[in-house]
Amino acid sequence: MKARHITPELLPEVAGRFQVLAEPARLSGLNALRGGPLNVSALMEATGLNQANLSKHLQLLHAHGFVSRRREGLFVYYALADHSVFALCDILCGQLQRRAVERLGAHRR
Repeated sequence: MKARHITPELLPEVAGRFQVLAEPARLSGLNALRGGPLNVSALMEATGLNQANLSKHLQLLHAHGFVSRRREGLFVYYALADHSVFALCDILCGQLQRRAVERLGAHRR
């Protein structure tokens, strides 16, 4: 796959999306949605966040296109709008695991 250059006009957009993902609470919410749509109560239980805090994070994730939402009666259900966000997470997790193995190997020498 050929590497693409980010145009100067897109740099603020890319940085803004990384900023949204730079919060562990938002990553926790996205991770909880990996298994499928959840209502706010289920997301509160999965993330350990209170309703006000969770709602603030979900609003931001929705505004940036990471999650979609739909209302069913009294409940609002959230779902991943784009599963490709986890491709980035998987790359970073793989890199962290490789670095941990390298550090462990260096300590044993």
